[in-house]
Amino acid sequence: MRTSRPLPDTGQPSILRSLSGLLIVLGVTMLSSTIVSVALPQIVGALDGSQSQYTWVVTATLLASTASTPVWGKLADLFDKKRLLQLSILLFIASSLLCGFAQTTGQLIAFRAVQGLGMGASQVLVQVIIAAMISPKERGRLNGYIGAVMAVATVGGPLIGGLLTDLPGLGWRWCFLIGVPFMLVALVVLSRTLKLVDVRRPDTKVDYAGAALIAAGVSLLLLWVTFVGNDFAWVSWPSAAMVVGSLVLLALAVWVEARVAEPVVPLHLVLRRETVIAILASSAVGMAMFGGAVFLGQYFQMARGHSPTEAGLLTTPLMLGTMVSSTVAGRMVSRSGRVKSYVVTGMVTLTLGFLALSTIDATTPLPVVCGGMLLMGLGVGMSMQNLVLVVQNSVPLRELGAASGTVTFFRTLGGTIGVSVLGAFLANRVSTNITDGLAEAGVNPTAGGGDAGSLDLASLPPFLREIVEGSYGAATGDLFLIATGIAVTGLVLSLFLPRVQLRDSVDLPGPAEGSEEPEGAEELAEDARAPRAGARTEPTGTADGASAAGTGREPSAD
Repeated sequence: MRTSRPLPDTGQPSILRSLSGLLIVLGVTMLSSTIVSVALPQIVGALDGSQSQYTWVVTATLLASTASTPVWGKLADLFDKKRLLQLSILLFIASSLLCGFAQTTGQLIAFRAVQGLGMGASQVLVQVIIAAMISPKERGRLNGYIGAVMAVATVGGPLIGGLLTDLPGLGWRWCFLIGVPFMLVALVVLSRTLKLVDVRRPDTKVDYAGAALIAAGVSLLLLWVTFVGNDFAWVSWPSAAMVVGSLVLLALAVWVEARVAEPVVPLHLVLRRETVIAILASSAVGMAMFGGAVFLGQYFQMARGHSPTEAGLLTTPLMLGTMVSSTVAGRMVSRSGRVKSYVVTGMVTLTLGFLALSTIDATTPLPVVCGGMLLMGLGVGMSMQNLVLVVQNSVPLRELGAASGTVTFFRTLGGTIGVSVLGAFLANRVSTNITDGLAEAGVNPTAGGGDAGSLDLASLPPFLREIVEGSYGAATGDLFLIATGIAVTGLVLSLFLPRVQLRDSVDLPGPAEGSEEPEGAEELAEDARAPRAGARTEPTGTADGASAAGTGREPSAD
């Protein structure tokens, strides 16, 4: 019989040291996804890259991270979590060194893809390991700190990247190298202090076919999103081939996942009400977290003429909003054990932030831009980790890796699609705006505007620089208008999120005494409102309360 594990004392020195090492890994991997955002114009310019390659430096990392996340999550359920985390750290360190010494944009994109594998593994494994150590209710408070670390790393990355780019003697290559010593420290700390129960599963079978199909289907879909509209038309045979191919691969993945013993993405988890809503809402949050940091940094440089350091400083409201709201909301969640109200409030605030940013252009007053970023940060902080917590609360410990990996997968997928779609939209809109601006100035775009798409503003003539800045400013506002529509969808979905009461135990309570076989997976696949088979007959009020405690939902009276 499986029983609930007791909550460990998080005040023990070994636990605290392990948590510090885990937070370092999470912070550095999140930092690596955004530290290059404000430095990208200089990086791509120094390597003679183009606007499409600009987007690919970010997309390649997110693509590899997204495709590998559910695989790492499932492996965490099957193998030693500590060994997997050590492997991911070593992979990240090696790829970071390669990125730092890249000589061409093509090399950098390839090395960033490898770095994405380490990022995807580290991020999901950190969350799985923490969830295996601490109960969901206590984890609400810890998630506040996790959210704060992710906020500082994700939104503070542009500031650090800008400083490294502008400091004499360092330069943009240190955007990739700076995380290496921190990851080495984390590797030593975790190797010495992290103690986990190694649960051996002799009948383990890795679903290689499902993993390959999911990775191929998602990758093909993202490649289509990146190239459509630039390299081929929306209605064309390459577009149709990529979309149909992606759908076929994903359909085959679903077919395989429904039949294998250990699926990478268990369908009974994905089809649960909590998981479906958390997945879709997390996609909107992921787009805000990744897309916001990338394109706001570009906006401040290309539309406002600021240096990388100044662009990083100007994104501070986004970082502060996320850090404050995640910390405060995390403590309140641990105190009350309830999540839905914070998720809904966060989605409302995120939508308002996007709406405010949809009005910006190259001449918008900075207080208006900062206000929109602050609202966006507050929304991300209140909703991001709480959506993961809702799903983790409803699954047994043996499926924690798959559940965490699935939610993280779709959140990163939302960020990847967001960066790809919004990047393609921005490139097209900027090109159109520049062409129109040159025509209004009496310049033939095909004859004299060949350098208008350059990301190096200093090399442009004054009149052309003004046109480029105005084009980027107007296009960025249009970009956030699209983001507003996506956030509204996430808000509507979050309203249907069931009210959950976070449990105090690390694992779900086991079946009744005398039961020969755990029914955890089958019970989780059932509608949570249906009574469990074999439950004892109790008074109505007590039964409701017991059902709420067992499934993580609040009694119906609430």
